[in-house]
Amino acid sequence: MNYQNLKTLRFLLSISVLFSAFSIFAQQNNGKIKGVIITSDGDAAAGVNVILKNSKYGTISNEDGVFEFNRVKANTYTLQVSLTGYETLEQEVSVSENETTSLELQLKVSNKELQEVVVSGKKSILSKKTDYVARMPISNLENPQVYSVIHKELLLEQVAVNIETAIRNSAGAVPVSYPSGGIGIGFRGFTVGVNARNGMETVTGRSSIDLSNVERIEVMKGPSGTLFGSSVSSFGGVVNLVTKKPFKTTASEVSYTAGSFGLNRLTADVNTPLNKDKTVLFRINMAVNNEKSFLDYGFNKSLAIAPTLTYIANDKLTFNLDAELYNSNNTRRTYNTYGTTSGLTNPAELKIDYKKSMFHDDNDAKTSATKIFANAEYQISENWKSTTLFSFVGEDVERSYQSYAVWSSPTQVARRVGLWGPIYNNYTNIQENINGQFSTWIFKHKLLTGVNYRLFSGNFSGGTTFTLDNIDVTTNFTPIRRKAVDAGLALTTSPVGDQETFSAYVCDVINFTNRLSAMLSLRFDNFNRDKAGTVIAFHQNAISPKLGLVYEIVRGQVSVFGNYMNGFQNAAPVTQPNGGQLILDPIYAEQFEGGIKAEAFNNKLSVTASYYEIKIDNATRTFIVTGNVLPTYIQDVKQESKGVDFELIAKPINGLNIIAGYAYNDNRILKATNPALEGNKAASSPENVVNFWTTYTLQNNFKGLGAGLGANYVDDSYFTVDNTFYMPSYMIYNATLFYDQPSWRVGLKLNNITNKKYWDIWGASQAPTNLLVSLSLKF
Repeated sequence: MNYQNLKTLRFLLSISVLFSAFSIFAQQNNGKIKGVIITSDGDAAAGVNVILKNSKYGTISNEDGVFEFNRVKANTYTLQVSLTGYETLEQEVSVSENETTSLELQLKVSNKELQEVVVSGKKSILSKKTDYVARMPISNLENPQVYSVIHKELLLEQVAVNIETAIRNSAGAVPVSYPSGGIGIGFRGFTVGVNARNGMETVTGRSSIDLSNVERIEVMKGPSGTLFGSSVSSFGGVVNLVTKKPFKTTASEVSYTAGSFGLNRLTADVNTPLNKDKTVLFRINMAVNNEKSFLDYGFNKSLAIAPTLTYIANDKLTFNLDAELYNSNNTRRTYNTYGTTSGLTNPAELKIDYKKSMFHDDNDAKTSATKIFANAEYQISENWKSTTLFSFVGEDVERSYQSYAVWSSPTQVARRVGLWGPIYNNYTNIQENINGQFSTWIFKHKLLTGVNYRLFSGNFSGGTTFTLDNIDVTTNFTPIRRKAVDAGLALTTSPVGDQETFSAYVCDVINFTNRLSAMLSLRFDNFNRDKAGTVIAFHQNAISPKLGLVYEIVRGQVSVFGNYMNGFQNAAPVTQPNGGQLILDPIYAEQFEGGIKAEAFNNKLSVTASYYEIKIDNATRTFIVTGNVLPTYIQDVKQESKGVDFELIAKPINGLNIIAGYAYNDNRILKATNPALEGNKAASSPENVVNFWTTYTLQNNFKGLGAGLGANYVDDSYFTVDNTFYMPSYMIYNATLFYDQPSWRVGLKLNNITNKKYWDIWGASQAPTNLLVSLSLKF
C-alpha cells in the first residue's frame, strides 16, 4: 500500500470514528420509555396500540403487555393507549436525557361497551413465550426443542379441577395415578412426575398438586438432562409449572365449583400492592377441595395456600418470595397385579363391579408438602442479567395406607395393604444463572451459564401385611378395615443417605444469520451419596450435551429444526443375592429429532411436527435365579423409543379456538437378559394418543357466551414388558358451556359423556360420566 492510499485510509477511519462517536453521543442524549399494560382484572394486555401524540413514536404491546420506546428525544409527551372495548387512556410522560421512564398502566372497561365486550387482552392460547424451557429468552421458532404450553385460560374453559384433566391438552401426554398418591405424566414412552416449578426442582410423588396457583403448564419433550438434570427430567422430558405472580393493581377473584361424587371446591385469588409506590406487591391463592370417589368407598380432602411477595428495589433489582403449603387427607388408588396363571389379559375381564371398592375409607393417607422459593433478578447491564434462586421442598407422609390386589382369576383376588410413613423427603437447591447477549465478528450470541447445588435428605419407614384374605368378588364381600391391617403389619425403618449434587452448565445460541442459528449446550454433574446402613456410599460424574440447529424458512413464521438431546439417571449401587454390591454406571438416553414449526397468519396458527428416536444402551434389568428370593441385577438392556409428535393450535376466526394433537410412539426392548423379551413393547407406552378441544364464543349478541367440545384417545398399552396383560384403549368425550363477563363467569362441564369404562396406563379405573358447575366473581 503506497503512502497516498494510507493517508486516504487514515482519513476515512478518522471520519468513521468521529461519526460513530457523534452517533453514540446523540443516542446518549436521548431517553427511553418502558411500560407494562394490564387489564382491569390484572391480566397482561396484549396487542394494545401505544402512541406518543404529535410525534413519530408508536408501537404495540407484546403478549406480556410490555411496550418500549427507545431513543426518544428529551421532552414532555402525551402517551395514548387504546384497545377495543376499553376506555382510551392518556397520560403525560416526561422523558429525560439518558434515563428510562417506567410506567404501569391499567385499562378500564368502557361503560358504553360493558354489555358487549369480553376481555380481549388475556394471554392467547397460541402463545409459547417462556423463559424456562431454554432458561433464556428465545422464541418457539428459535428453539430446537419441542414443547407445549397449557395456559390457565384453557383450564378455565375446561373447568379443570385437577392436573390429570389439564395435562391431556399436550400432544401425547397421558396422566397416571401413582399408588403412593402422586401424579405422573407419560409421553414419548417414559413417565415423569411434575418435577419442576418455575424452572426449579419440586416434587409431587406422594402429595400431588393443586391448580389454583398455576399460570401455565409447560411440557418439554425429549431427554432434558442438560439444563434440568436427572432429578427433574425423565427420558421423555420435563413438566414445569409456572405459578401466578403479583401485579401492581388490586384485584380479586373467588370461585366455587360443585359436581358429581360430592365435589365441593372453593378457590380465592387476591392481589394487592402493599405500599403507595407499588414496589411491594402481594398475591395469595387458596383452594379447599372436598370430594368422594366414584367408588362406594374413597375420598379426597385437600387444602392449598400459596402466598407470593415481590419487592422491586429499583429499576435493576427485583426480589421474589413465594411459598406453597399443601395438605391432603385421602384414600390411595388400589394397585392391581395379575398372576401369570390367572388367564387374564386386561382389567375389563375382571368380574368385580366397576364401582366397588375392596378397601374401607379408614385405610387412608395423610400427607403434606411445604415449598419455599426465592429469587433475585439483577439487570447487570442492558445485555446481561443475573438470577439467583433458592428453593426448599419438603414432602412429609404422616401415614399412607396403600392397598394391593393380586388377581389369580377373573373372580379370585388376594388382598394386602401396606403402611408407609412416617416418611420425609427434603430437597434444597441453590442456583445461579447469568444470561447475556453479545457479538463476535458478525455472529450474535445469547449465552447462559449456570451452577446448581442440590442437597437431599430423607427418612423412610413402612411395611406391608401378609395376604389378609382371598375372596371371590362375585360374592357379598366386605371391605377391609384398618384394624385388620394394623394387626398384620410389620414396620421397619430404613436409613436414607444424604445426597449432594454439584452441577454446572452452559448454553450458547449462535445466530449466524437472522435465519440460521445453532444451540450448543453442555452440563456436568458430580453426584455423591452417603453410606446408609448396608448400602455403600457412591460417587458419580455425568456429562450431558445438547445440540440444536434452526433455520427459519420464512422469517418469524416457519422454521425447520434438528436436535441432539441427552438425558441421564444417576444409578445407585444395588445389592446382589450373594450380598455383593454392583456399582452401576449412569444410565444415558440419547435423542435425535427433526421437524418443523410454524406460527403464521398473524399468530392465528401454531403448528409443530417432528420425528424423534430415543436410544438407551445401558438400562438396568432384574431377574430371579432359581433358589434365590432377591433379584439379580444386570446393566445391559438396550431400548429404543421412536415416534412422531404433532400439535396444532388455531384461532381461525374471532371467538373460535382449536387445539389438536397426535403422538405415535414405538418403544421396544432391543436387548434384555431374558431373550424372550427382546422385541417386546415397553410397559406403559401407548402407541397412539390423540387430543382435541375446540370452543366458540359469541362475538355479537350475548357476547361471552360459549361452548366447547373435546375428545381424548389413548391406545392399548402393556402393563409389563412380557406383553401378556394390557390396558384397553379408550376414547372419552367432554363438553362445556360457559358465559364469561368482566365481573363474573359461570361454566358447566360434562366429562366422559358416553360413560366409558376405562383404566389409566397403570391400571387405575377412571370416573364415569360426571358434571361440574362453576361460578366465579371478579372484584
